[in-house]
Amino acid sequence: MKKIAVIGAGTMGNGIAHVFAQNGFDVNLIDTQSAALDKAMQTIAKNLDRQVAKSIIQAADKETILAKIICFTNLKEGVHDRDLVIEAATENSKIKNAIFAEMDQYTSPTCILASNTSSISITQLAEATQKPANVIGMHFMNPVPVMKLVEIINGKATSSEVTDSIVALTTTIGKIPCVVKDAPGFIANRILMPMINEAILAFEEGISDAATIDQIMKLGMAHPMGPLQLADYIGLDVCKNILEIMEAGFQNSKYKPAALLTKMVEEGKLGVKTGEGFYSYQK
Repeated sequence: MKKIAVIGAGTMGNGIAHVFAQNGFDVNLIDTQSAALDKAMQTIAKNLDRQVAKSIIQAADKETILAKIICFTNLKEGVHDRDLVIEAATENSKIKNAIFAEMDQYTSPTCILASNTSSISITQLAEATQKPANVIGMHFMNPVPVMKLVEIINGKATSSEVTDSIVALTTTIGKIPCVVKDAPGFIANRILMPMINEAILAFEEGISDAATIDQIMKLGMAHPMGPLQLADYIGLDVCKNILEIMEAGFQNSKYKPAALLTKMVEEGKLGVKTGEGFYSYQK
């Protein structure tokens, strides 16, 4: 398995492409927007420069790694000869289902179809294809070049051969695979998002300010980043979407997004990417 395609050139997609290319894989990076692809390649180049500065890679390796990534705006052209296609599009089930139907149509019968979804059912995505046994979740963590974990999610129809292959591949790219069953939010976000939501509720109720809430979790629980700052980095819209998916999936109101979270998303205060969330990130 040496030919990889990544669909979606955003933060997660370009990070996944970076890691596979760095480990010698041929990567097709696909996005409908050429501007997004240009930005992704610039981001990858900057992240490679950081790795050179930290002596993680040699300066001569940078151009070799970048040459491993070819950009496409046409999905069919980008996936037709691939061994593995990883979808890393917006966390929206309708969008992902449509992409999986296309992935299925234009890939070979043996191609593995993976999703980087952080909460949407792998079983549901597999139903959009004619090869559900080949569908699996590969939930990378952000920032992808740095974080070691990949949450591997088996859908109901995922074959053991596909799981074993993806676990081995994950190890090959220097990551640590953790295999879980399909459920809303899987493990990572099922635990993380209620914690973030509870921190937002505490802030909303005026129990303490954002910096103090984060400091308590950093000093008291040995978290490297507090929940409100982490929410800003993840994106408050992403947090809200995941909580809503879990609320609907479990039919349990304990996952209902805090009113303040909903308000901030409606106001366009999404965290780092918009310059304002629980903290200000204005340059």
